[in-house]
Amino acid sequence: MSEPTHPSDPTGPDAPPPGPFRLTIGTEAAGQRIDRVLAEAIGGLSRSRVKTLIDEGRLQRDGRAVMEPAEGARVGAEYVLDIPPPVPAVPVAQVIPFTVLFEDADLIVLDKPAGLVVHPAPGNYDGTLVNALLAHCGPGFTGIGAERRPGIVHRLDKDTSGVMVVAKTQLASDALTTAFANRDLDRSYLALAWGVPSPGAGQIEGAIGRDKRDRKRMAIVTHGGKAALTHYRTLRVWRMAVSLLECRLATGRTHQIRVHLSSQAHPIVGDPVYLRRIPAAARGLEGPVRGHLLDFPRQALHAASLGFAHPRTGQALRFETPPPADMRELIMELDDLGGT
Repeated sequence: MSEPTHPSDPTGPDAPPPGPFRLTIGTEAAGQRIDRVLAEAIGGLSRSRVKTLIDEGRLQRDGRAVMEPAEGARVGAEYVLDIPPPVPAVPVAQVIPFTVLFEDADLIVLDKPAGLVVHPAPGNYDGTLVNALLAHCGPGFTGIGAERRPGIVHRLDKDTSGVMVVAKTQLASDALTTAFANRDLDRSYLALAWGVPSPGAGQIEGAIGRDKRDRKRMAIVTHGGKAALTHYRTLRVWRMAVSLLECRLATGRTHQIRVHLSSQAHPIVGDPVYLRRIPAAARGLEGPVRGHLLDFPRQALHAASLGFAHPRTGQALRFETPPPADMRELIMELDDLGGT
């Protein structure tokens, strides 16, 4: 699922030091957007970067989290923004193997393995897909799109596997970015989820934003979120305990499928963020397969297909990959139990 990009952290002499930045609001700033007020007060950080830090849950007002960059500054309130250490602007090339499904002068389509981070970010400054692409494509690749995320026009979560397309030219980057923004492409995911959705096919709609109680989570929110719509179809059911679902995105929000399925009490098997307790559906299983499902170390989510028009030729392209071995093994174990 896609995430917006943001400018690189400044690393020059004007960059603010990492750590908490404290600001008490005076009357002259009252009612102004807090992201604008902070950007002007800090210096060295753009307003868009401050907005990103707020979206990440790094701002507090009088000890309480602030999740809305547009919040009006309150006179007398103390705002504390946690500024992370700067990240090097240019990633380095690293030889990391990945499976190429298709490649030409404009783009690469690949099968991303689970466990591979797409681009450098706090906590993962190297060893990412971008580092691997820099080694694979050579130095000319660095100028395509965002400086720290060259060629990246969409992304998958670290532990989500499956089909991705990466731009190798600016023409491809612009065209594919527009296609993703306009949803002018076709992509489907496979998910192993707890329980059985009712109805068996339908849609889940709900705006998604940062969870105010935990900045690492997203949630369906009533204010300040982004509209999100997921279409799903049940492909198989085992013992009314686990379902194999096909999900298609009408929008592309952070953790969208994971959040939407969790909101319907059908969290994805193994999800470390949205599956916080043993699901009731697990009571319908017994033996080793139950333990293997409960102990699955990542979300059982796979980007199974991606179809789009080639940005230069207009040719319709479509790519599919089967789930990786760990998901296939779970499905085989479930098949041994029998169906519904």
